[in-house]
Amino acid sequence: MPSITPAPDKRQQIVETADRLFRRDGYHATGIDRIIVEAGVAKMTMYRHFPGKDGLIVEVLRHRAARFDDRLDRLTAAADSASGRIEAIVGWYGRWFAREDFRGCAFAHALAEFGTPGHPVLGAVIEQKSAFRRRLEAIVADDFGRERARCVAASLFILFEGATLLAEIGATADALAGLRGGVASIFANATRP
Repeated sequence: MPSITPAPDKRQQIVETADRLFRRDGYHATGIDRIIVEAGVAKMTMYRHFPGKDGLIVEVLRHRAARFDDRLDRLTAAADSASGRIEAIVGWYGRWFAREDFRGCAFAHALAEFGTPGHPVLGAVIEQKSAFRRRLEAIVADDFGRERARCVAASLFILFEGATLLAEIGATADALAGLRGGVASIFANATRP
């Protein structure tokens, strides 16, 4: 006899299933009926948790953002300098780029499919990208001060985003080399008087 999963786990099951399908097939190409079948939930359960597909996509993106933030916490916890913390993140990006299931940035894909101003999915993308940039600023602030940290973080953010796109189109080695070289250059320039 199959076990009955409690409701909170059903919600998480829907989010995780949708995340997997969206990453593999795209947001527009993945239908709600497919998510329902693959998540093993009733249609009523789906619509009780997520009345519409946009709300589900936003929740999936928030779930991914929370996982990314947790990963950044773990990666940067042991390093005692801005360069060490950023190098830990660069190392993770390199491992991510090399994964067989690497498909690029889920947030960039969502932006491509839902870039209309005011769309809730676009709002979730902006929220995550802004949070990442602020996080980079906080990581380098102790070493560079507030004003310089803002500029350094902006440059780092652009490097991470660009490297991810380059890796997605198959230039993984170039993406990682450019990311490492760019980070070294940014830090060298930022430490000049």
